[in-house]
Amino acid sequence: MFKTFQTYKLLFLRLILIVVMIEISIYFFKTELLFTGVFGLFIVFLLVREMYFYVRNFVLLYDKTIASILQNDFTSDFSNHKFNKSYNDLFQLYDVLKNKQNEQVSKDIIYRSILNNIETGIIILQKQDSDWDIFLMNDYFSKQFNVPKVSKWKYLKNQLPSLCEIIEEDDFQEIKTSVEISINEQSKQTFVLQASRTEIFEKDYFIVLLDSIQNVVEKKEKDAWVNLMKVISHELLNSITPIRSICQNLQDLVEQDSLSAEDLEDVKNSVETMLRRSDHLQKFVEGYRKLAMLPSPKKEKIELEQLIDNGIQVMNPLFKENGIEVVNEITFKRWIEVDSQQIEQVLINLLTNCIHALKNVSQKKIFISAEAKENRTFIRITDNGNGIEKEIEDKIFLPFFTTRNEGAGIGLTLSKNIIEAHGGYISYKSEVGNTVFEICLVE
Repeated sequence: MFKTFQTYKLLFLRLILIVVMIEISIYFFKTELLFTGVFGLFIVFLLVREMYFYVRNFVLLYDKTIASILQNDFTSDFSNHKFNKSYNDLFQLYDVLKNKQNEQVSKDIIYRSILNNIETGIIILQKQDSDWDIFLMNDYFSKQFNVPKVSKWKYLKNQLPSLCEIIEEDDFQEIKTSVEISINEQSKQTFVLQASRTEIFEKDYFIVLLDSIQNVVEKKEKDAWVNLMKVISHELLNSITPIRSICQNLQDLVEQDSLSAEDLEDVKNSVETMLRRSDHLQKFVEGYRKLAMLPSPKKEKIELEQLIDNGIQVMNPLFKENGIEVVNEITFKRWIEVDSQQIEQVLINLLTNCIHALKNVSQKKIFISAEAKENRTFIRITDNGNGIEKEIEDKIFLPFFTTRNEGAGIGLTLSKNIIEAHGGYISYKSEVGNTVFEICLVE
């Protein structure tokens, strides 16, 4: 209990002094100095009393400090005791734990604030014996489902039976599914439910995340519209601004009394520029119309190898012109049900991109391969070009995004829309020295 040398020393000195006073008092009694002996015993009584209160105060202070630490109550003020060096270690321990608790409380406040501002319903359960307590429920969950921040699972079950029954059916294990929940007897809404279970410091936790599909879709749509409007406004301004400037210049020339040969040449050049920019705008609008009015695929059975060969034959003149070697690695027979014209257009778009990617490469090669897995067919088109810069990887499928001056920026977007209309997907990845576009078609 008494861990400092100072405490041991003070107690030892008190005991020595008491023993010495007892010996002196006994000596006085032996020499028949009764009053002096009684006085000595009185001094012994005072010393014992002082040592009792010294030890008592020390023990009380020690117990109070330990009780505060055990109860996580760091509101006590021991400043008036800090001058006593006997308590240095005890108060140092108290201050260290107090600072750690303050730091932990600050972190908890920050984490809870973050969780409460996330637009995802979050609820964390903590197992107590055979029941579950609600460790945390964020504000979004409480507001979205109109439930109070209850502390027990059974209370939440009364509020949201449809959600709780799904969790109980899986015995509070990992879940990833969609669930329809009716709020305030209104029409049902669909949510993505993700749940996981973890054990931390021998405590069992169950974490539930709920995302409204409607909110996710709306956010994606909003982001898509923002990106689209940026591209459209950029293209329109790039054409309208010079056209307006040219019109102003033409107006100034027309207002002159006579036109010189140089002025006529300016008029001619201005009209040509306006026509060129108008053609660009027309192509841009045509590209948008293609994306917006993509017809539904008319599926028919065709052999995969034949479909690939058709695409290669269309592009063969360009391959020869650019000195590109095309390696078709597809050797197996497989029938797929697709709109052959649309898929052929996708192949042409991807192969055209490969040609541009191989412009500055000495040994130009394109590899076409395929793989069949159950009801899925994977088609891979690989080139050994310079690849796509990481900064623009997430933009390559955006409408009208292009890195080429002569490009319209709809090839990959149109390809993506066609494949998705077939119920598949198209993805891009960069391998060592190669760029790979992969098409997945689902039967």
